Amino acid sequence: MRFDFHYARLGKLPNRLFRLGLSASYRPGRETVFRAADLGVNLFFLFGFDGQMISALRDLLPRERERYVVATGAYNYVWGRQNFRRTLEKRLRQLRTDYLDLFLFLGVMQPEQFAPRDLEALQALREDSRVRAVGCSIHHRRYAGQLAAAGAVDVLMVRYNAAHRGAEEEIFPFLEPHRPGILSYTATRWTALLRPPKGWTGPVPDAGLLYRFVLSNPHVDVCLTAPRSTRELEENVRALERGPLDAEEISRLRAFGDAVHAQRKWFL
Repeated sequence: MRFDFHYARLGKLPNRLFRLGLSASYRPGRETVFRAADLGVNLFFLFGFDGQMISALRDLLPRERERYVVATGAYNYVWGRQNFRRTLEKRLRQLRTDYLDLFLFLGVMQPEQFAPRDLEALQALREDSRVRAVGCSIHHRRYAGQLAAAGAVDVLMVRYNAAHRGAEEEIFPFLEPHRPGILSYTATRWTALLRPPKGWTGPVPDAGLLYRFVLSNPHVDVCLTAPRSTRELEENVRALERGPLDAEEISRLRAFGDAVHAQRKWFL
């Protein structure tokens, strides 16, 4: 079945989303956030401490609030546990908005970090008129597959790239019948996929090719990009004009990803 390479829905959210979302992880500047909106990017991921993104969204949201999806959330034990409802209220104040589109429990590393009370608290936000959908960012793929199969969350935020493809076996086969949205990140594996591994003599992909690899998988709805500048943002968005990769290109990127992954076997 053919799928729309450039636009998708994310879980139960009503918005038609451009399949690259923006994170300001590398502080690209307020103007990069505005430029992303001009280019059609309409999902913005907010950490809560990224002042450039907060400042830009304060200006963007009042203009066309229904156009944009804001994804943010509360952090787990690893970074210091945050209360979901208090964090929700803080994000609303930071952005000066009446609601959040997607509230996530961020950074779940192991199943025991997502206790039943956490799931209950997260699901309770589904009933809050200030939240449109809930989910979690999760590193434990088998548990993510279990959450998907149970319909426990509306969106799963997961790592997926040419070097880390475990989601293909441990998450994606379990999306139906509830079909949570899939928000992916680190398409470049924190830039490791932009450099040749030791002994590699073939071509090295650019960022645009790596984003196209991720988005060529129809199970991924939106992939986050974290450019360092407006120029990088424009290059990443422009790359999508070339459409999905063909089978040969995917095969080559898988081989390259395997070579990169083999250099750091401890990195799951």
